[in-house]
Amino acid sequence: MRSRPLGTSGLRLTELGLGASTLGNLGRAMTDEDAEALVRGAWDRGIRYFDTAPHYGLGLSERRLGAVLRQRPRDEYVISTKVGRLLEPHPRPTALDDDGFVVPGDVRRVWDFSRDGVRRSLDASLDRLGLDHVDTVYAHDPDQHSPDSGLRALEALAELRDQKVVRAIGVGTNAPHRVPGLFTSGLADVVMVAGRFTLLEQGALRSALEPARDAGVAIVVAGVFNSGLLSRPWPPDDALYEYGPAPAEMLSRARRIAEICRRHGTTLPAAAVELPLMHPAVTAVVLGARDSAQLDMNVDRHDQGVPAELWSDLVAAGLLEPAALS
Repeated sequence: MRSRPLGTSGLRLTELGLGASTLGNLGRAMTDEDAEALVRGAWDRGIRYFDTAPHYGLGLSERRLGAVLRQRPRDEYVISTKVGRLLEPHPRPTALDDDGFVVPGDVRRVWDFSRDGVRRSLDASLDRLGLDHVDTVYAHDPDQHSPDSGLRALEALAELRDQKVVRAIGVGTNAPHRVPGLFTSGLADVVMVAGRFTLLEQGALRSALEPARDAGVAIVVAGVFNSGLLSRPWPPDDALYEYGPAPAEMLSRARRIAEICRRHGTTLPAAAVELPLMHPAVTAVVLGARDSAQLDMNVDRHDQGVPAELWSDLVAAGLLEPAALS
């Protein structure tokens, strides 16, 4: 699979990365064997970038991902994890986690973007992964905590980068406009933008991609299917958008795009995967998968590409911002 440089960090990411939230039993449980098969399948299809977080299944995703990657040569892949949510014993354990992951609720997430919290979080992640280092660390959703959390975390992470503990640092968020100093502080190497640069929404052009290009910051795009609305060739009536029922306006817009894709001999999901990679600020697209079959489908969508004429027709129909392609 083709790879691209991650800014000036010296790292290269494959154009597709595996997002490992499903390894943490997001929405429903998977077995350890299925998790292992998914990671091995990604490797066999050429994916060499893997993204995880303590948040995903209260550490389960990191443990499962590390168990497979430890068997691979360490210099042949790039792995990223996140800081900002420490995992601590729950004072009132529950049968299940209450944040969307099918795991026991004996551990809780505690927001902490302080210097000490960042270091403690990374040390714990390395223990769960069973690795001596990760390549990239993101501050995870600092906009959901406080206005200054992102900058505080980046300052702490910059110390670790200077000490060569990590090679690249950044922020992962679906609201880059709510992280002051994200592109002007000179600290971030990369920003992961979730759900804001898709076939349906290009708001991140002004809030992230254009500032990133000006600042020399790389962009990794996640959430390209908008929680499912763009994941099928023809969006069904019960399609999800932002983890809830798709509004009628969004459903209609997605179907208009799907019809134009059909006329060009491609599909809505294939175009959804390809669009972010058209922009020069974007290094990689991170995709999750429920199983090996879904993974193969996503990689096939990437590999098949889409006709160049599709983009101009979407722009002409008022369904795509011209700046998304430049």
